[in-house]
Amino acid sequence: MERFISNLQNTFKIPELKKRILYTVFLLIIFRVGSYVILPGIDSTTLQNLFANKQGGGVLDLLNTFVGGAFSRGSIFALGIMPYISASIIIQLLATALPNFQKLQREGESGTRKLNQYTRYLTILITMVQAAGYVVNLQTQYQQALMMPSTMFWLTTVFVLTAGTLFLVWLGERITDNGIGNGVSLLIAVGILADLIPSLVTEAQSVPAMFFYAELIALGIVTLGVILFTTGTRRIPVNYARRMVGVRTAGGVITNNTRQFIPLKINSAGVMPIIFAQALMFLPATLLNFFPDSETWLVVSSVFNNYTSVGYNILFAALIIVFTYFYTAVAVNPNDIAEQLRKNGGFVPGIKPGKDTSDHIDDVLTKITLPGAIFLAAVAIMPAIAARLGVSSQFAQFFGGTSLLIMIGVVLETIQQIESYLLMRHYDGLMKTGRVKSKSTVSATS
Repeated sequence: MERFISNLQNTFKIPELKKRILYTVFLLIIFRVGSYVILPGIDSTTLQNLFANKQGGGVLDLLNTFVGGAFSRGSIFALGIMPYISASIIIQLLATALPNFQKLQREGESGTRKLNQYTRYLTILITMVQAAGYVVNLQTQYQQALMMPSTMFWLTTVFVLTAGTLFLVWLGERITDNGIGNGVSLLIAVGILADLIPSLVTEAQSVPAMFFYAELIALGIVTLGVILFTTGTRRIPVNYARRMVGVRTAGGVITNNTRQFIPLKINSAGVMPIIFAQALMFLPATLLNFFPDSETWLVVSSVFNNYTSVGYNILFAALIIVFTYFYTAVAVNPNDIAEQLRKNGGFVPGIKPGKDTSDHIDDVLTKITLPGAIFLAAVAIMPAIAARLGVSSQFAQFFGGTSLLIMIGVVLETIQQIESYLLMRHYDGLMKTGRVKSKSTVSATS
């Protein structure tokens, strides 16, 4: 641990990396400060008290976790950056289904700019719809916290929430371009971490010490399992035909340095299947906001709002498994991989190039997707299991599900980003043992 801390400190020896890290921290501080700026016409203290009394682990609790409590405070960032995530998912799906969007994907940078522009337009539309739903929810469930006439509150809240989300999109893009990357993911992860600390303190104060220590050990075991699951890959070996490059022969030999293999992730779909499944599971409760007096919707929502029930979790796990196969098929195209191998003179040993290679990759992908989907479903229902075992609903959210997957994924990606800067500047990687030393300096003195 001491060596790791020493290596972490030495990352600031690279001026460009130091500048990017400080710039990222500055923008994240702006995000956290903005989450405490309250919408006009809302009594934040009353709203937080009412929200705490109605917590039940539903969609509002999950969204509140993603935005670091901004939702329950009535902040200008109450919707967070989730509308942009939803818009990005929709555009990605359209890019796999519609020829016009597929053409834009193949146009390179210009096509990417157009797709990003479409994503921003769709973000505005989604944010306005969600802002309207947020207003309806406040007026039906938290009327005591409102201090402004209905019409004026509608107009100002929808406008400010839309502006707040677009500002977060801008912050995320600035972090990606000028910071250490993964701007959107970092904003979500910081919001989750901001909610983790008070949840941890509250849990420590409300349960016996031995039970709290047992919770921490269980959380550590689950975290290690998710890390192994996130980084796990199935490697398909690849050979490349010998070819002449100038006066030298290249290809035909597999070495550890060239890493000649196709790494297929056990979890190629990432956290998206859980997000899709949760969107469907939370739909009845969301529609209830627009039909508060309907007895049918009350019965339906009472079933779907109980996230610890057996029926809820069986259906939730089944949806995750289905969506894992669906999103893996969207994210990984065996035909494209086989075509790229053929163009570069590569082949899988014992497999003919072309369709046979594509079928082989598809077969391997199908086999590793099943255990990956089952493990992902198990991680998703872990908060419900923790809640049934006596963990508070607020702290149980971090025992699995979207929160834990996002935090671990962002941390690993951030470490990889820092590693890439270290290696580009001829430094050993962040996770190497020993001190971080310049390789050029070592070679000069040896």
